[in-house]
Amino acid sequence: MKSGERQRQFPTTISTTSFVKLYILHLLNSKSYYGNRLKDEISRRLNGKWSPSPGMIYPLLNQLESEGYITGHWDEPTKRTIRIYHITDKGREHYNVIKQMNKSSFDDSLFIIRNVLKDIYNIKI
Repeated sequence: MKSGERQRQFPTTISTTSFVKLYILHLLNSKSYYGNRLKDEISRRLNGKWSPSPGMIYPLLNQLESEGYITGHWDEPTKRTIRIYHITDKGREHYNVIKQMNKSSFDDSLFIIRNVLKDIYNIKI
């Protein structure tokens, strides 16, 4: 953000789409998943407080695959019902780049939330 420029998003500048893309790559960095399992795993890790919709997950998986960051294969090619995704080497490199790019946004969000909890609710974390 430039000096004197107003911050219009609260509390973070990372878009929901960018957040979900980062989380997909994060999960695929450790093991393979299919689309609904990615959605469920994100929701589980966020204690059910938020979950991406299938309408967000599947277009992002298609985009990540077309960009060469992940690859997918059909669990049963003749049925084409479950597509399993794996991260590529290019995807790992991209994940590390966007992870670093977004860290300051998460740090800023955490700072804001901690101070709001302390100031308004008298809660220190």
